[in-house]
Amino acid sequence: MDMKLEVIIIPVSDVDRAKAFYEKLGFRLDIDYAANDDFRVLQFTPAGSEASIIFGKGITSAKRGPADSLVLAVDDIDVARDDLIARGVDVREVFHYVGGPFNNAVKNPRVAGRDPQGRSYYSFASFEDPDGNGWLLQEITSRLPGRIDAAATTFGSASDLASALRRAEAAHGEHEKRTGQRDANWPDWYAKYMVAEQAGTELPQ
Repeated sequence: MDMKLEVIIIPVSDVDRAKAFYEKLGFRLDIDYAANDDFRVLQFTPAGSEASIIFGKGITSAKRGPADSLVLAVDDIDVARDDLIARGVDVREVFHYVGGPFNNAVKNPRVAGRDPQGRSYYSFASFEDPDGNGWLLQEITSRLPGRIDAAATTFGSASDLASALRRAEAAHGEHEKRTGQRDANWPDWYAKYMVAEQAGTELPQ
């Protein structure tokens, strides 16, 4: 039986201020419903995401502190960061963790700059909403084996597909250098590469 993450509820102190922020991020507003002065619910969905966030008034019974390390997967950390900055969002510099993704167990775990080895899952950038809810951009260019259904290859947006095509193009260029000849069947090679990259299986050489 499938169990898919559908919604995460985040705490906010000013609903309209939070609404303006997430609209600025480019999240899609799905719902803005107020039953009365004591209850209002808003649902936003990031571009290409199947999961959404909900916030509002009268949604939770207890006051909570801000959420931390809500993760947005992107396929190019620099492009995503530049896009948010252009929208007026204060996004910190790209960083990586000393001991691997999310390893805060060591002193000064965050190091400025991309992961030196360019590994998927290892490069991040952070920002916060007006209530201090912390978000992370995480660059994911290929998935760990079994992470997603290898039989289904999908792209959340045209820009995601374009980025995947550029990576396939670069890898195919190296493939042609190794073989020393032009590959007339490059569309098939591109397709195999892009499917394998997303599924986290062995890439064609």
